[in-house]
Amino acid sequence: MSWNRKHLLDIESLTVEEILTVLDTARAFKAVGERAIKKVPALRGKTVVNLFVEPSTRTRTSFELSEQRLSADIINFNTEASSLKKGETLKDTARNLEALNVDFIVIRHSASGAPHFLSRVLHASVINAGDGAHEHPTQALLDAFTIREKKGRIEGLNVTILGDILYSRVARSDIWALTKLGAKVTLCGPTTLVPRVFEQMGCRVTHNVEDAIREADVINLLRIQHERQRKSMFPGLNEYTSLFGLTKARLALTKPDAMIMHPGPINRGVEIDSEIADSSRSVILEQVTNGLAVRMAVLFLVNGGKGPQEVAPQ
Repeated sequence: MSWNRKHLLDIESLTVEEILTVLDTARAFKAVGERAIKKVPALRGKTVVNLFVEPSTRTRTSFELSEQRLSADIINFNTEASSLKKGETLKDTARNLEALNVDFIVIRHSASGAPHFLSRVLHASVINAGDGAHEHPTQALLDAFTIREKKGRIEGLNVTILGDILYSRVARSDIWALTKLGAKVTLCGPTTLVPRVFEQMGCRVTHNVEDAIREADVINLLRIQHERQRKSMFPGLNEYTSLFGLTKARLALTKPDAMIMHPGPINRGVEIDSEIADSSRSVILEQVTNGLAVRMAVLFLVNGGKGPQEVAPQ
């Protein structure tokens, strides 16, 4: 096992071994989360800034709790009341934070490449919590972790990603992670949101939902990214549900052990029937739990940890 990276900026540049190191380290941290005392001292004395320039509830809360469990000191940066609103550049904001001897910056930003930019101008470790429609590496890692935990493997599985692929950073990170780990990835959704160009990433592209889900071992549903779309890209929610929503009738066409995933937040009744979201086939809440372990693993590794063997029982 090896990890020698100071940052986590994307999945595209990671090796298979590095991805597996994160997943194996996360498994050790998940065991920590099941103990009576869930804290470990791995980041004691270190300071983490959560710089969320784009709204987030799930990811931000997950990172914050992960940092607390690693005993880090935490600064939550509220952009609504910050100098960024007064015209200060991202570079100046980050440099001012670094002047406070910050060790890690967890950043979510609407501009693709913002974390990569910061990694070039700062000494602190940078973790990408989602940049524009580019990547969301920790979501892909927790998705891969969940699939491997439930299915026992990733290699050889048929994984269908269904929904808004074009504007989804989750889709891009998932595609990189799953194809590197040997899964066969199928993308499906409206032609405007699932262009053929994604075939260059090693995926199969189809616009027929029944075809996409019939042989799937895993169905990962993505919500419609209203905030990133132009109106012309998308017909209407009712039309989307009738053509691409995972309804009970469509679920009946799938393998009986096909697993349903969703990064959240869910649009119930749009991309997924409400009953399916709450059914035993769904691992949506398990993804949330696994996100904690994965983010603890990422913070631990970028801090200099080498792998799961160092996550010693306390």
